[in-house]
Amino acid sequence: MEIEEYVKNILNDIKSGGIDAVSEYSKKFDGYGMPFKVPESEFAEANELIPEYQKDIINRTYKRIYENHAIQYNNDKVRFSRGSIYGIRYTPIERIGMYIPGKKPLPSTVMMIGIPAKIAGVRDIVIVSAPESNGRVNPYTLYIAGLLGIHEVYRIGGVQAIGSMAYGIGMKKVDKIFGPGNSYVNEAKRQVYGFTGIDGLYGPSEVMVISDGTAKDEYILADLNSQLEHGITSKAWLLTTGKAISTAGNERIGVMVFENMDELISKANEIAPEHMEIQAKDPMEIFTRIKNAGAIYIGEYAPVPAGDYFLGVNHLLPTGGTSRFSSALTVDDFMKKTSFASVSREDFMADRELGLELAKIEGMPLHYKSMEARL
Repeated sequence: MEIEEYVKNILNDIKSGGIDAVSEYSKKFDGYGMPFKVPESEFAEANELIPEYQKDIINRTYKRIYENHAIQYNNDKVRFSRGSIYGIRYTPIERIGMYIPGKKPLPSTVMMIGIPAKIAGVRDIVIVSAPESNGRVNPYTLYIAGLLGIHEVYRIGGVQAIGSMAYGIGMKKVDKIFGPGNSYVNEAKRQVYGFTGIDGLYGPSEVMVISDGTAKDEYILADLNSQLEHGITSKAWLLTTGKAISTAGNERIGVMVFENMDELISKANEIAPEHMEIQAKDPMEIFTRIKNAGAIYIGEYAPVPAGDYFLGVNHLLPTGGTSRFSSALTVDDFMKKTSFASVSREDFMADRELGLELAKIEGMPLHYKSMEARL
């Protein structure tokens, strides 16, 4: 059965069967049924399970991510004209859901989503994550949830978790879903869009290294291989104006050699990778010419894994060439932008003919009368 139809059937079962259907699918895929909500006692137990030195590591990472995202916060933008006020008002989304993979826990992703959500002012944050073999949610996920002040956590994974958040089954419906998942989770997010918002459809991980031939081969190979660790569908490219380097028999790494940097940059922008590293003598000159990349890491001390974990820049990024039109996750993704206009009589009357004539051009007589009534 095609994945689209397979996911559709599960979502339909969940819509019609409610919490009992969610429980059946959870037993089938995760070996766990109800109750789904994690009790407060498990947060305390998670806190005890994590060594103090690891808590310190997490706390310091949290601080770096927070500092790098706090600068993104947007206040209302306004313009004044003849007694009128025009602008954009920023308001946080009220309730979001975070999908955190449970079979291979990603505590760093809890911070990467939760921290900008808190900075934006999101009121309610839900975490869903498949339980481990012991029926418990990963303790690192729970510890970080506690740091974020999140105590609504459910041990549900896969398609059934996306359906639960989107349709409000076993929990209050969320307004937008965030987080990476496998192809089934991605398809579920695509299908529930409209019932709820989604952050994006994250595909296999990608990394591109741009080199002018001056970078250390061992750095390049280590960085390319690091992203291939995510799975067999991950992609890695080396674009260089130097000599082709040996990829140690790893046929998954694509090596492209160019005669000049202009041709290289053109190809890099065409591929539009998720992660891009620039390891060159003058990396900033190349950086200014890159238009399409989810995240750009500049210099030999900015490997992608450092960005994944502790640099503080977000690691939820557009994949599959979608950085041509989409962006890294930011505080803005957790906020709505509402345009507004408070208009004075003077301002309206001064330019009323603009609206009246455009209504004529578009053949909208009732639009015309609405404005004409105020003359």
